[in-house]
Parts: sequence; structure tokens; C-alpha cells
Amino acid sequence: MPLQIINSFATWILKKRIHQMELFLKYPHEVQEELLFSLIKSAENTQIGKKYDFSSMKSYTTFSERIPVSTYEDLEPLIELTRKGEQNVFWNSNIKWFAKSSGTTNAKSKFIPVSSEALENCHYKASKDLLCLYLNNNEDSQLFIGKSLRLGGSKQLYEDNNTFFGDLSAILIDNMPIWAEFSSTPSSKISLMGDWETKLPAIINETINENVTSLAGVPSWMLVLLQKALETTGKSNLLELWPNAEVYFHGGVSFEPYKEQYKKLFPKDNFKYYEIYNASEGFFAIQDQNNSDELLLMLDYGIFYEFIPMDTFGTLNQRIIRLNQVELNKNYALVITTNSGLWRYLIGDTIRFTSLNPYRVKVSGRTKHHINVFGEELMVENTDVAIAKTCAMFDCEIVDYTVAPIFMSDKQKGAHEWIIEFKNPPENIEKFGLVLDENIQALNSDYEAKRYNNMTLNPLVLNVARTNLFYDWLKKEDKLGGQHKIPRLSNERNYLESLLNL
Repeated sequence: MPLQIINSFATWILKKRIHQMELFLKYPHEVQEELLFSLIKSAENTQIGKKYDFSSMKSYTTFSERIPVSTYEDLEPLIELTRKGEQNVFWNSNIKWFAKSSGTTNAKSKFIPVSSEALENCHYKASKDLLCLYLNNNEDSQLFIGKSLRLGGSKQLYEDNNTFFGDLSAILIDNMPIWAEFSSTPSSKISLMGDWETKLPAIINETINENVTSLAGVPSWMLVLLQKALETTGKSNLLELWPNAEVYFHGGVSFEPYKEQYKKLFPKDNFKYYEIYNASEGFFAIQDQNNSDELLLMLDYGIFYEFIPMDTFGTLNQRIIRLNQVELNKNYALVITTNSGLWRYLIGDTIRFTSLNPYRVKVSGRTKHHINVFGEELMVENTDVAIAKTCAMFDCEIVDYTVAPIFMSDKQKGAHEWIIEFKNPPENIEKFGLVLDENIQALNSDYEAKRYNNMTLNPLVLNVARTNLFYDWLKKEDKLGGQHKIPRLSNERNYLESLLNL
């Protein structure tokens, strides 16, 4: 079958989903309410369902009063039971897949349950919806005349007690429908390779002769791969290598600090960037407009959403609200109930709403990854935007960064200490630091207030990292590859100190 016919047919199939999306766009609260009671009904005969008497639950109020908000540590004993083979613990269908995730916090691994319903009705459905929204916005797309270069995690799947665990991307690739495997590169064999430093040249070797029309992966690691591909082939940009490339689908970390570097790699005005928001626990939101950084919250993936306003988070006055109570431009901690049996689970991300009709969000940070030692409430979103803006002003590029507090001692005021690894550094580091500080103040009024006349906080302290510092740190921590991220902000100094020691 000619490639153009395949492209037209695939586009027609995917765009049929638009009509289903219109349902949750039109009736968001009804769709979420119906979904919640469907989840409760499915799990009423599980151990959790009997403990909280799901069968008598007839209202959201009862649901919210009976079931406490949980962290991974709260759920771990039940997850361990299931990992050892016991079923019907927190979900009614058998769970044999666990997405291994150390996140960016604990060295200790988390094992997030992934049900067959979550694979089919959340993760794979979202992958199709991403394509559907993109194709709907770009009528002349030729996406399916070529392949998608996917960059997944670098962990093998390990069998344990007849259950399997590995990176979420490895689980998805291992269970991928045949059409998706046919339209992707590199092959599953190479995608699932365990050692990042062996895998990188293998991916390049397999993909440089393919007709790549789209790319998908975490921006920081994809950048490493793409720069290596240019180095290997001697090309000056990636359009010389893949002339039909038209879109990069990205998620996992903020794109802001890397945007200018990607524009140089794909130097054409109509090259598209589409952001997604997903995690081991589920797929939550998709960019639904060209040239936008807002993400449409997807309401029919088997995930029920609740939100904790960050100004009450962790306090005695902590509030939990539903979708119909959220306000624009406030930071919320995300609480999810899912079709893998995570009940009122605190995922650790913070989001803010940029639109209420439809519901669109931006990921603003992590509940653990902000700095609020001095009342400054600095979010990752602030620092990502500030560093991108400062780099543009100084015509320089970064590889990565992390920030931690300098605690007050005796009469010494506090400050924020940065480590930045530059791809090409600014000519005047001291001036760069001053402008970065000013840009953060412009974005965050709490930080600005603490910095006023150096009243509480002194100017930021900037360390320039040696080449490959962050790479070497991740290698030492056994975190090389597609899913792992540098913790950007922390209220402690442990990450920063271990990087300084390297």
C-alpha cells in the first residue's frame, strides 16, 4: 500500500476520536463524576473496597470522608502484597506490571501498579489522542509516511514472582500494539537495551537511515542523542538528516531551558513542538493547540482528579477540592484515583490552571521540589522560565542545573545556591548571576520581597559546573537514560553537596 494512502487512512481513523473528546469538553464534571463511581463499582469486592465499604458509597462526599489521601509510603504494603502475586487487593483485575520509578527524590525505588485497563484506556489511548489532536490541528501533516523516533528508558524488564517491573516506557514498548511498533524506530530490541552508553550509538546506527517524521522523548536526554547523531553524521542540523521531520513530542521535564537549542537543531519555522504530561501513575494532559504551552486535562482516561491548594498543603487547614472548584493561576498539588487502584494518591506534582473552559493546565513543579525555606515559595516553573530568559539575553545554552538553600547562620542571611552546567557559557558569569536573580524576582513576588534590600535573602550564589558533571552524577547514581531527571529545586542541600563533591 503506498505510504500516502497509509497516511490518509491512519489520519482518518485517529481523527474519529475528536467527537468523543467533545463529550468531556462539554460535560467535564459529569464525565468525572461518572468515572469516579465506575472506579468505585469496579473495586468494591477488593480488599480496599471492603475496608472502606465501597458498595455503600453513593456520593463524592462519602468517598472523600472515608478514604484518606495517600502517599506511596502509605500504599507500599498493599503494593508489595500484589508484587508477591496476591490479587484483588486494590484493583479487581490482575496486576502483573509495575512501573519502577525512583522519581527524582528517593534513591529507593517505587513500584507503581499498572493494570491492563491503564495500559489500554489511559497510556495507549493517550498516545492515539496525542496524534489525533496533532493531526486535527495540522491538516497537511505527513506523519505516517515515515517513523517516530522514540527514546524510552534504559531499564530491562525483570520478572519477579510472576509479576514484571521496569521503566514505564519499557512496559509500554513491551506491550505495544503492532501498528505502533511498525511506525516506530529504533526496534524494541534496541529501545529496551539496559546500558545507556551502549544503547546511544545503537539507536543512532539504526535511525540515521530511517525517514523520521516525528520524535518523542524527554528533552534533556533527547538532546544528548540528537547532538551525538549530528556528531556521528557530520551534518550541521537534523533536517539534513531527516528532511521530513515535522514535530517533536516531549514531556518529563520543562522544555523551556532547552527550546532555543532545539530551534537550532530543527531550523524551520513550521517545525512543531507538542508537550505531554504523563507519569508512571497515568497520562494526564496533552497540548491541544499549535504553538501553545497549555495542556488539555484529559478527563476520560480512568483517572479521577482532586486538588490541594498549595497555600494550604501540609498545614492543619489543608483543603481538597474537586475540578469544579479550581481557580485560574493558583498552584495545586495533584491527587488522583486511577484504574490501577491508586486511591486518592498524592502524585507529588503541582499544576496550575490556565483555562477553565476547557480545563487546561501547566505543570508548575513538584510538592517536594520547590524552595520555601525563607517563605519565598520558589517553584520549578519560575526557575525554568528565568534561566531560559537569562540564557537568551546572554546568548548561551545550558545542559542542566540544580538549586538549594544556603541556610541562615549566626548573623549571616540566607541565599539560594545554584550549580549550572553550560553548553556554552556566558562571557561574564557574575553579570549572568545578577540578571538571573533579577529575572527570578520579576517572576516571583515572594522571592522579590525576601530579596528587597537583601532583607532576608542575599543575592544568589552561582557555581559553574565542569563539563559532564550532571551526567557523571547520574551515572554514579545508576540513573543514566531516558526517564531520569536532575532534581531542579530542593529544600535540602544533599543533591547540591554531592554534586559539589564530584
